[in-house]
Amino acid sequence: MRFFVLGDVSVDLLFFLERIPEPGEEVPSRRALMKPGGAGGTLAAQLASLGHRVFLAGRVGKDPFAELALSRVREVGVDLRHLQEDPEHTTSSVLILVVHGGERAMVSAEGASRYLDPALFKPRFLDQVDAVVLSAYALVGGPSRSYAAEVLEAARRRELPVFADLGAGAVRAAGKELLKHLRGVGWLLMNEGELKALTGASSISQGVARLRQEGFQRLAVKVGAMGSIVVTPEGEELIEPFPVEDIVDSTGAGDAYTAAFAHAILEGLSPVEAGRLANLAGALAATAIGAQGRLVTLEDLKVAAG
Repeated sequence: MRFFVLGDVSVDLLFFLERIPEPGEEVPSRRALMKPGGAGGTLAAQLASLGHRVFLAGRVGKDPFAELALSRVREVGVDLRHLQEDPEHTTSSVLILVVHGGERAMVSAEGASRYLDPALFKPRFLDQVDAVVLSAYALVGGPSRSYAAEVLEAARRRELPVFADLGAGAVRAAGKELLKHLRGVGWLLMNEGELKALTGASSISQGVARLRQEGFQRLAVKVGAMGSIVVTPEGEELIEPFPVEDIVDSTGAGDAYTAAFAHAILEGLSPVEAGRLANLAGALAATAIGAQGRLVTLEDLKVAAG
């Protein structure tokens, strides 16, 4: 299959701490690393690792960070013909504070990603693809929002399936404005916190009901240790997680989930089967350091399918 992926390409600066410091406090880091990241880059790398042809639309600066940010997608053969180079803004970066068990806090510097030039998008870019996978960060603001809106419109005209991954930062920054742009997409994917923040709901069921009222009938909601919930017009189903040991860093786990889910749906599997594969992919991604440290393969997914 052929995917058009739109989203941030960044460098992640990871610091591994015993705890998140209080304001004004300094704490030592057990380890510090720089890794390729960004939702767009990570989605593209995971889909390519699953054997798909992937076209990545993103924007990086003319700086040393760009080479690191693109190192993994180049390694797995992602097509970068739609990548833009920004002469003024630096490559996007994210500071990630990782504590015991893989949980994290983040500080982002948007950089070049928000300046994706919509004038360089041509609807014909989607003529030879089977689906679009979009990170909602592209809809937060700046020229990239216009680029994303044009991609979504071109996908609608071609009746292409669209998988939209929300992201906590995108929900915080754009809120319900996201829903206006995402109407008509095939699938919305999010975690429990994003669902509640987006809808103002106090429970998962209430949040799902509110999105249904808004016209979104196909959802995948990641609910941490409980697995994920797949919502279709026919109903809702909780899908148990896969027990995976040695969780070290949850950065990029949600992107792995989305990539595996989109892969499974395009392969003709049911939403429930797709959720099972996605649960495994998300768990495996958290067993390595960095958003793209553990790419999921077809061999990995046979564990869930079998």
